[in-house]
Amino acid sequence: MFTLPKDLEMQEIIMSIELGLIFSIVAVGIYLTFKTINFADMTCDGSFVLGAAVSSVYIKMGASPFIATFLALVFGGLAGLATGILNVKFKIKDLMCGIIVAFILYSINLRIMNAPNITFIEEVTIFSGRNTLTSVIIIVFVLNLALILILFSVFGLRLRAIGYNKQFAAISGINVKLMTIIGLMLSNAMIALGGSLFSQYQGFCDVSQGFGTLVIGLASVVIGEKMFAFKKEPLIILSCIFGSILYRIFMNIALHSDSIGIKTQDLNLITGLMIIAVMIVKKGGNNALATQ
Repeated sequence: MFTLPKDLEMQEIIMSIELGLIFSIVAVGIYLTFKTINFADMTCDGSFVLGAAVSSVYIKMGASPFIATFLALVFGGLAGLATGILNVKFKIKDLMCGIIVAFILYSINLRIMNAPNITFIEEVTIFSGRNTLTSVIIIVFVLNLALILILFSVFGLRLRAIGYNKQFAAISGINVKLMTIIGLMLSNAMIALGGSLFSQYQGFCDVSQGFGTLVIGLASVVIGEKMFAFKKEPLIILSCIFGSILYRIFMNIALHSDSIGIKTQDLNLITGLMIIAVMIVKKGGNNALATQ
């Protein structure tokens, strides 16, 4: 029978859940582009740090953490707007325009921070004086409830339609270009919000902390989709949340398994192998069901 490593204390599991909930916002943002509007957006590595940088600078200046967090949301939306304009106005391929914007954002983030990193452990953040887990649960619940309401509105149906079939959506009178831009803005706003919450959670912001955001977000989406296999949109969003939490717990367990020699530098290796394992196991299960 599998047992947790002895040195994996309850506090670390709670931290894994907190981080999983914070990064679930990123996962849902990535889901919006890759799944909902069928747009391979690579902006997220830059917009994640953009949200962290904006909120960190304002908090360091003594501004309200709520205002700082809201500004992170706005700046993330602007990053998505830039990607959308490059795609729909200048006809640059979705993959390339996301890479270009993320590349540019590295310099912009450095300009905003005016340093490679910012520490604000002593400053007041959105979590100060509050139970962190409770605060994160409330934020994730409210945010995803709002997103579900949006997706099931007339606007949301139009947004989802361009992901199913852009040509049919255009014939139906939907402004595909506008919906693409709005989808990208919504996605990157959420990703920037995740970056803002993450930096406030750790009291630290680094210009390179967005590296791997896309892979972590996709890992959460894949784990959630393959393990829970929800079909309806609200439940799919829930699967992203559960997948993000499971990803963090798995990583914590793996990094505490000294008996098999796993170290911190093996994190990317573990993530990649985990995604492959989940996809292979689930695919095997589906094939077995199909032959019955």
